[in-house]
Amino acid sequence: MGIKSFQGKRAEPEKLQSAPILVKDYMCHSLITFKKEDPLRKVIETLMKFKISGAPVVNEQNELIGVISDGDCMKQISESRYYNMPIGEKRVEEFMETNVPTIDKNVNIFDCASLFYKHDCRRFPIIENGKLIGQISRKDILCAAMKLRAQNWHC
Repeated sequence: MGIKSFQGKRAEPEKLQSAPILVKDYMCHSLITFKKEDPLRKVIETLMKFKISGAPVVNEQNELIGVISDGDCMKQISESRYYNMPIGEKRVEEFMETNVPTIDKNVNIFDCASLFYKHDCRRFPIIENGKLIGQISRKDILCAAMKLRAQNWHC
């Protein structure tokens, strides 16, 4: 009896599959969107129903024209009390943010996290060929980080 010696091919080290770390791997494709003509009342009802904090505003060609958020709605509610005017038939276009930063789907999620911090926003719409194709939120980045936590975060 002795030590067994195995001759032949040496086993190659197993290559670990690294988890995806790009925005496109964690972005949401199915979005709730609004049109600029939508009543603000509809926005508030939708945000509450789906427990979201905001959504993109698109035109008929699905091009991004703005974002409406719960903060935009809160501003209107606050002003309506001050001026003693109910929300009534106010429209999205009166309150939406039109200067909206977007992000490319091929951006690394760590760079995306830095952009969230820098821009202090909750979501980035993702545009491809002029059309809205998705969105990534701060929550999506947190989910990505949790999935990657067991791995080294090398990019």
